[in-house]
Amino acid sequence: MLEVKDLSKNFGGLRAVDSLTFEIKAGEIVSIIGPNGSGKSTVFNLITGFHKPDSGRVLAGSENIVGLKPYTIAGKGIARTFQHTTIYNNNTVQGNLIVGNRLRTKSGIIGAVLRSGRTRREEKECVERADEIADIIGLYDKRFMQADSISQEEQKRLAIGLALATNPRLLLLDEPMGGVTDKEMGPLIELIHRINGKGVTICLIEHKMSVVMSISKNVVVLNYGRKIAEGVPEEISRNPNVIEAYLGEGYHA
Repeated sequence: MLEVKDLSKNFGGLRAVDSLTFEIKAGEIVSIIGPNGSGKSTVFNLITGFHKPDSGRVLAGSENIVGLKPYTIAGKGIARTFQHTTIYNNNTVQGNLIVGNRLRTKSGIIGAVLRSGRTRREEKECVERADEIADIIGLYDKRFMQADSISQEEQKRLAIGLALATNPRLLLLDEPMGGVTDKEMGPLIELIHRINGKGVTICLIEHKMSVVMSISKNVVVLNYGRKIAEGVPEEISRNPNVIEAYLGEGYHA
């Protein structure tokens, strides 16, 4: 699905990502973990075109997507959420999901002005798809509510839905459990499993290790921009380098 090869990025004198190599196989849930400042979000930014690496490749299938614009990469089936929930607060839940689905429409401004048959058909399809996504993320009954009036956990689900509306093959989730309570994590975990069950490959950055260990097929561990370990959750939880750099001696899987 995706292969990162010898990826590096410097910001001034800081080596944010250092010769990173890993791959994500189709159908997997992969987690990227590590201390704050270890380069996790920068990796997502490099994959999705928000930053250009200084060296290395990002292969989607056999295509090197380095240098492509974020919207072009999204159009190739790679969508993401951000660490800080990014939604259109002044729009409805349904309106947010329609915006996400617009990536797949073809009508231009002339069609919109003239109200062509294609435009009307695509508008109908966008609403239907938005309602379908609202049902998947558990917000169908709230689809006509303003996005800023729903709870923080529901806004997290909406942000995931906004990315999901672009019809991705690979979904990158940046701290999907950030800012939610332990009680609220359950519905989000169920949602991730539901999306993965529909054939969407998932890679997430997450600090809550109970989540990482319970849902991941594979875990990549970063420290100071370098990969210090990779493997199944059980291996990672026992890895002395990971314990020293991130989990701490008192960690119990």
